[in-house]
Amino acid sequence: MDIQYKLTLPAASRLSLLAFACMAALGGCAAGPDYVRPSANLPSTYVAGPNISATVASEAKLGEAQTFVPERDIPAQWWELFHSQPLNDLVTASLKQNPNVDAAQAALRGAMENVYAQQGFFYPTVDASFAPTRQKVANTLASGASSGASYYNLFTAQVSVSYTADVFGANRRQVESLKAQEESQRFQLEATYLTLSSNVVSAAIQEAGLRGQIDATKEIIASQTKLMEMFNHQYQLGQVAVADVAAQEAALATAEATLPPLEKQLAVQRDLLNALAGRFPSEVSTAKFDLDSLKLPTELPLFLPSTLVEHRPDVRAAEELLHAASADVGVAAANRLPNITLGISSYGSAALTLADLFKSGTGFWELAGGLAQPVFDGGTLKHRENAAKAAYDQAAAQYRATVLNAFQNVADCLQAVQSDAVALRATDKAERAAAKSLAIARRQLALGDISTLTLLGSEQAYQQAKLNLVQAQTNRLQDTVALFQSLGGGFWNKSTHEAAAKAAANQD
Repeated sequence: MDIQYKLTLPAASRLSLLAFACMAALGGCAAGPDYVRPSANLPSTYVAGPNISATVASEAKLGEAQTFVPERDIPAQWWELFHSQPLNDLVTASLKQNPNVDAAQAALRGAMENVYAQQGFFYPTVDASFAPTRQKVANTLASGASSGASYYNLFTAQVSVSYTADVFGANRRQVESLKAQEESQRFQLEATYLTLSSNVVSAAIQEAGLRGQIDATKEIIASQTKLMEMFNHQYQLGQVAVADVAAQEAALATAEATLPPLEKQLAVQRDLLNALAGRFPSEVSTAKFDLDSLKLPTELPLFLPSTLVEHRPDVRAAEELLHAASADVGVAAANRLPNITLGISSYGSAALTLADLFKSGTGFWELAGGLAQPVFDGGTLKHRENAAKAAYDQAAAQYRATVLNAFQNVADCLQAVQSDAVALRATDKAERAAAKSLAIARRQLALGDISTLTLLGSEQAYQQAKLNLVQAQTNRLQDTVALFQSLGGGFWNKSTHEAAAKAAANQD
């Protein structure tokens, strides 16, 4: 609806009319439903079966037991729990320099400006105009000037005030929708922060794991090289056959062939870390990471399921989109109601000379009003309202799907953290057993008690066990990151962290 009037009355009358319009706008009921958060029957636990309070422990590095602490809050800078200053610096740099953050921040600013722009319709609009013209009238026609001159000037100055009275709440619902979209964009920005920080930490852990696998592979190659030298020496002495030497050559070549793919993955991972930090691949300022530089967080937070929907930015963003869809139903409903024009008026002055422009008798004004009600539009407005209701149902279904996905993420991460601890313990035992078996096989080979093929089998078993141990350690760190991410990453504690940082800075 477009309800307008232009004020040209004396000051007291103008103020009275404006006050009446404001009261009409504020006192009217907004069309459409008032938003209410959907009720959800949330489960009391994330996974089926009894709750596990802690994981198993092992003697391997990063094999500490992890304890699930109910209602333990997540710090805003959750990555600091890995106790790596280079990692902290990298995450901080990424949050400042990554272009995806800039894009999300710009999207939020745009959403805020849209709200401000729509709120402008709550206030009067004042326009002033001045139109100087010079005219010539045909000699056969009457002149517009009192002097009868064919050539004359006309100066017109005019002020108009227009105001849209939001009687049925269409503008209020539109502002409500835009505010909800702004909040959704704000939570999407928090989701961008969380996703980026999680990706940076995971990428650093993956780099550390690759370096561990490369180091293990180099140790295996060095061991195989020494064994190759021993076989060559024994062959020269006639103690082994040429087939044994060839088998060892094949084993050494196989070990060496596993190194280039790992180095390639490491190079790609370094490029990824640079890109996440907003840097070009050629820059070398990004720190290097290995498993020895990272600590495993031993106390893990675990919120009640009933509070998870408050701590997930994607869930909060989906809820705000649902709120916006609810307000859009109100906008569509208000568009079917009467269009009331309180008045259209203007006040101005017109004169043949500038000196006479504001003298008595040169003024003019206009005042009008009206009422319009859509009667027949081919069902357009009705179907638009139905479409808005369908969009609300769609947003409600998407919200429920987001909640389900959130619970699935947490459940998957809890199960992964527990399984990783068990897998690391088993892998550590396997690596220790393979190392012991290899040492025995080497002594037996020196004594001539076993064949070369038996030794090669022990070598391959140890090589695989060592790589599996590094991968198990990497998995444990990465799934811990995934748990922090699935629980929301502590974005709600940002204000507390910033206040503490400012207080510390002031003390310094």
